[in-house]
Amino acid sequence: MRKQGVLLVVAGPSGVGKGTIINRIIERNPEVRCSVSCTTRAPRPGEVDGRDYYFVSVEEFHRMREQGELLEWALVHQDLLYGTPRKPVEEALERAEDLILEIDYQGARSLRQALGDRATLVFVAPPRWQDLVDRLHGRSTEDDEATKKRLGSAIHEFAHVELFEYLIINEDLEQAVSQLEAILKSERQRLKRLDWEPFIEGLLRDAGH
Repeated sequence: MRKQGVLLVVAGPSGVGKGTIINRIIERNPEVRCSVSCTTRAPRPGEVDGRDYYFVSVEEFHRMREQGELLEWALVHQDLLYGTPRKPVEEALERAEDLILEIDYQGARSLRQALGDRATLVFVAPPRWQDLVDRLHGRSTEDDEATKKRLGSAIHEFAHVELFEYLIINEDLEQAVSQLEAILKSERQRLKRLDWEPFIEGLLRDAGH
C-alpha cells in the first residue's frame, strides 16, 4: 500500500552519537539505507569514498551546486562544505524506499524547504553539555582547534532545535535507538505515504456504500 518512502533527517552536534544510533537502526532494519552526502573535508581513518561520504574538491562541490545537483548544501564548522545529491534521494522516495540522512541544522532546514513534509526532522541532543565536551576531547582524530570549532557549531545547533519535529536525548544508547525506530515506524503509516484511497473505497463497497 505504501506509495512513498520515509526520509528521516537526523541532526545534532558532532559527538552526540548520531552515527552510532543510525547504524543500529540499519542493523535492525536492513531495508533502510543511509543517504550518502558529499563533503569537502578529508576522510577520517576507516572512511570509504562512496560509502561514508563522497569526498570531493571544493571546485567539484561548487560545480554540483551550480548545476542543481544538490538537494541542499551548507557551510559547516566555518570552513567545510556538505551537500546531499538530489537524484538518489528523490528516486528512492518515489520507489517507497526509506532513507536516513545525517546532517546539520542548516541542511535540515534546506531539506524542509525543498521537500516539505516528505522529510521528517529529528534532533539528537546530549543529556549534558559536559558529556559532549568530554566525547569530542576524547576523539583521537582531531586537534584542539577542530574540537573548538565543533563545540562552537554545537551552540548554533541547539539554538535552532525548533526547526525539528522530534527530539531524542541520547543518554542511553538503546533507548535512543528504540525512539528513532519508533519514529520511523510511525512515519511509515502516515496517510500521506500510503495509497489508501483504493483500500478505503473497497471497504465502502463491501459495506454497501
